[in-house]
Amino acid sequence: MKRLLITGGAGQLGRVMRTRLCGLADTIRLADRTGLGAPADHEEFVQCDLADGQAVNAMVAGCDGIVHLGGASVEGPFEGVLRGNIVGLYNLFEAARANGQPRIVFASSNHTIGYYPQTVRLKPDAPFRPDGLYGVSKCFGEALGRLYFEKFGQETALVRIGSCTPEPTNHRMLSTWLSHEDFASLIEAIFRVPVLGCPVIWGASANDAGWWDNAHLGWLGWKPRDNAEFFRTRLSEASPQPGPDESMARFQGGVYVDNPILRE
Repeated sequence: MKRLLITGGAGQLGRVMRTRLCGLADTIRLADRTGLGAPADHEEFVQCDLADGQAVNAMVAGCDGIVHLGGASVEGPFEGVLRGNIVGLYNLFEAARANGQPRIVFASSNHTIGYYPQTVRLKPDAPFRPDGLYGVSKCFGEALGRLYFEKFGQETALVRIGSCTPEPTNHRMLSTWLSHEDFASLIEAIFRVPVLGCPVIWGASANDAGWWDNAHLGWLGWKPRDNAEFFRTRLSEASPQPGPDESMARFQGGVYVDNPILRE
């Protein structure tokens, strides 16, 4: 690609993917509401509020692909979720439609299905069971992506990210962990495949204790290599396993099911 846009470039994942995806395009365009530090030779920066439709259109213009990591990344008051994840995502899809429909990687979330028990293995067509307003906003995002694919042919990968961190830090992550390396290789596969469509993809590494079934993705050519099981002994020595009645041990969304609905 000539130019790859990464939104949420100042966030935890944006900072990681900024370097890991540099080989995908001649130029990496990083966007965020806040500062991004000094650009490398192959980088360019755009300061943008996703709720500003004109600014988002300018942000997307000239890009061949989009990795959308921006918006609200955790549970919070509805106003912030609305601006970043609902209004902001609508603006992004409209900007993509107006600028040649670059392929999109949409960072959805496991919190779209957080109320499923951990005893259930899920396929991508499992009905939504969101565990908070953040999860609801990601359900909206997936529905919007499907609408723009059906109506306009906009190709978008709906990646339900589990826990994308350097390593698992609690027992739930033994099932939900997605290594940085596996996420980067997934993004590379999404942009490499000739025809993408609008698939739901479980964003998790090859964890022995995993809950999510990606058997439908043979055509994508992506095989995660990392496995959270490697960290089990270390985790068990460092922290106690949650009790059977705790949300961390009962629900796929973990403690998110305990969060209140927040008001401003």
